[in-house]
Amino acid sequence: MNKMIGASLLTGALLVCGTTAANAQAKPTLGPYGYGAVRLGMTAKQAKATGDVVKKLKDGCSGWDLKKFPTPKNEVGFYISPKVGLAAIFAAKGMKTPEGIKIGSTGKQVKAAYRHLWKAFHGYYMTTVPGNKKAYYAFEIKHSKVVDYYIELKDQDCFN
Repeated sequence: MNKMIGASLLTGALLVCGTTAANAQAKPTLGPYGYGAVRLGMTAKQAKATGDVVKKLKDGCSGWDLKKFPTPKNEVGFYISPKVGLAAIFAAKGMKTPEGIKIGSTGKQVKAAYRHLWKAFHGYYMTTVPGNKKAYYAFEIKHSKVVDYYIELKDQDCFN
């Protein structure tokens, strides 16, 4: 899919492993509301206040990266719309959804994790994000493997 700048990044959340927060380990998880402190719907000011982001593009929907997951020069990790706030976050290699889907997962794994998939006009497989009715996941599957995915607000206005 043309993501305007061809973004391919995300951000991660902390998951608690074991019985105490002292055992917490960073696990890059995308969804259901964003990636760590970077959340869908945030304004640019709110995203910047997390200290986890870097602005890359300024026109229209602004393009940003997560500091821990920089993208190449002509790509971005997420977009912030002047109208709806943080509109979409693109997965980086190694990130996964709470359901365990990541780049490299099989199409069968995606279909097992998300039973209500449909193929959109742009060729990505879409599903409403479990736990967030205001967002979609979009998965690009080629040769039976996930090669790209992202989370977006249903009303995002940054790309088709």
